[in-house]
Amino acid sequence: MKIGKKTIESFFYSRDYSPMVLKEIYKVFNVRTKENRKKIRETVKILEKEGKIFRDGKGRYRRLDQNLRVGTIEFTRSGTMAFVITDEYEEIAVPVENAKNALHRDRVVVEIVGKWRDLPKGKVVKVIERKLQRIVGVFEKRRMFGFVIPDDPKILQDFYVAPENINGAKPGQKVIAKIVKYPSRGRNPEVVIEKVLGDVEDPSVDLPSIIVKHDLPWPGEFPPEVLKEANEIPLEIPTREYKSRRDFRDKIIVTIDGEDAKDFDDAITVEKKGENYVLGVHIADVSHYVKEGSALDEEAYKRGTSVYLIDTVIPMLPFRLSNGVCSLVEGEDRLVMSVEMEIDSDGKILKYWVGSGVIRSKKRLTYGLVNRLFEGDKSAREEIGEDISRMLMSARELMHVLREARRKRGAIIDIESDEVKVVIGKDGSVVDIMPRKRGEAEVLIEEFMIKANETVAEIFYNADLPFVYRVHEEPDPSVVLQLKNYLAALGIEAKFGMNLHPGMLQKLLEEVGDHPLRSSVERLLVRSMKRAMYSAVNIGHFGLASYAYTHFTSPIRRYPDLVVHRLLRKYLKRKGYFSQKETEKLSEKLSIISKHCSKRERVADEAEWDLLDMKKVEYISRHIGEVFDVVVTNVTKFGLFVEIPEKLISGLVHISTMDDYYYYDDKINALVGSNTGKIYKIGDQIRAKVVRANKVRMEVDFVIADDD
Repeated sequence: MKIGKKTIESFFYSRDYSPMVLKEIYKVFNVRTKENRKKIRETVKILEKEGKIFRDGKGRYRRLDQNLRVGTIEFTRSGTMAFVITDEYEEIAVPVENAKNALHRDRVVVEIVGKWRDLPKGKVVKVIERKLQRIVGVFEKRRMFGFVIPDDPKILQDFYVAPENINGAKPGQKVIAKIVKYPSRGRNPEVVIEKVLGDVEDPSVDLPSIIVKHDLPWPGEFPPEVLKEANEIPLEIPTREYKSRRDFRDKIIVTIDGEDAKDFDDAITVEKKGENYVLGVHIADVSHYVKEGSALDEEAYKRGTSVYLIDTVIPMLPFRLSNGVCSLVEGEDRLVMSVEMEIDSDGKILKYWVGSGVIRSKKRLTYGLVNRLFEGDKSAREEIGEDISRMLMSARELMHVLREARRKRGAIIDIESDEVKVVIGKDGSVVDIMPRKRGEAEVLIEEFMIKANETVAEIFYNADLPFVYRVHEEPDPSVVLQLKNYLAALGIEAKFGMNLHPGMLQKLLEEVGDHPLRSSVERLLVRSMKRAMYSAVNIGHFGLASYAYTHFTSPIRRYPDLVVHRLLRKYLKRKGYFSQKETEKLSEKLSIISKHCSKRERVADEAEWDLLDMKKVEYISRHIGEVFDVVVTNVTKFGLFVEIPEKLISGLVHISTMDDYYYYDDKINALVGSNTGKIYKIGDQIRAKVVRANKVRMEVDFVIADDD
């Protein structure tokens, strides 16, 4: 009998299979040689890792029945609940007492045992893979031995350090520690301290703390085989590439990015053609340099995305590519994948061309400079040059056309993202935090990239071919109801039903207009919507009101974009033909890639948010005792969450510090004073004093400063 993976998997899922140990499995397959036993062991491990089977407490291998699921367990900051996210993105609630010995982010088998609110309730029956290898935290000494208290509040245990493993750490210092023993019943996990980072308040420990906490690679570090491949890539473009590509070097093509940008993966040009516009979007052809299956490709897939940690980048690709040969730098010939679209005055595409090209960027422009041009700044026009300025003014016209077309089809276009710029001093400490406002230049690039992404996605959707889509689900009806209640608490009547269309939300934003609570409404809308992700199955993009959307425009920093470029190249070469066998194989592969990249994107986002929050706490810790104008962003049974709007710094006013006995009224989502009748609700603007800031836990406490 041929002992392959499919054979063994079919055996486990056959009708007659009953749980058995490895030796019994050997007997079933009549295995006698060491080589075949090893083959079965390795296959069983693969199936276990894939979540197809698991080993119970008696060493028997069991398949997953209807009540068993495999997924990643994630604990809440409060430490009272955990949630298991399966590979199919099903969410299962797990009370902490049912979490067994699992740690945050472990891969577990969970058994469904009931209901918890609107979710299935489960209990962990087996930890099948320990994801946490190292922790970062504060070292504390107790008699001869010590403990490391993790920075991450989602890791509920303290980690024991034996005297011989303290390695010079002092109480109160931030350390990196390697886990040598995982938790068991009645016993703490154990670690060895590998590195002392420094004092908790030292700004230089923040970045390494975040890197270890989220298990990210160190900036600029790549495996030797990856760097070797990168260094072997020629910097000159071969003559044959000029012959086989469309030449755009005579066009007025520019890049527009932030002032601090180092890699430029998109460039644009716009020409007027009577009443129509010809939009060219040119994207760095990373797929030409990073071949599928290469060491470069495998490392890029593993990372999934570049990570932007304030003033530090952990790139997906080595700098020789990301900042060098792939970057669309001014005045240099570069290989691109291009989309040229002729668009009428209603924003409709009349015709398009997609293919490979070569460009030479005429100018490296910044958002600030282009915004000055659009505001009528003569010095900006002189700096940019007359020809490029005229092109940009046409581009601005087209931007408004595309934006209005998206508004008419019901897309949400008026939500301003909550972004701040953190100004860092030479010693790494925070000098200031300022809101980052988007101008027309940022909107212009956003609109052009959306149009290019939709055009590429529609090619594959209309051809019914395997693809990587960027999807965004509709909100759950229960969340829509919660949103209506929140808006009612703000005194805003929401005129939409349980089936929500993005156009309704856009209309709501327009109605709110310049209302002082607009930012609170925007925050509530964002909170009500699900997270966008990558998927091999197209369900459309709710927020953009797009029936087919993808990520095509940033292959230097996002792996799915690189995959889309490869698919597009294959589509053009084959003239749209894919065999049935190839289609099936590709669909399965793209599903795995999509799930992996969605997870990596989430890790990157959480790391970026964590470092930002850490720096916000560092900033506000220098303002203890000061009073700020704040807005109430959420109301709970235990207090008010408030935010300093101009700094986007959030914190808690605990109910115990308030001037009356307050009870929570869930009908109006407010705290009501029993004696005074005073009401605090979402959107209220109050004055609050900062009383505590914990940088490790990223927590800020306020008290109400007055009663106005």
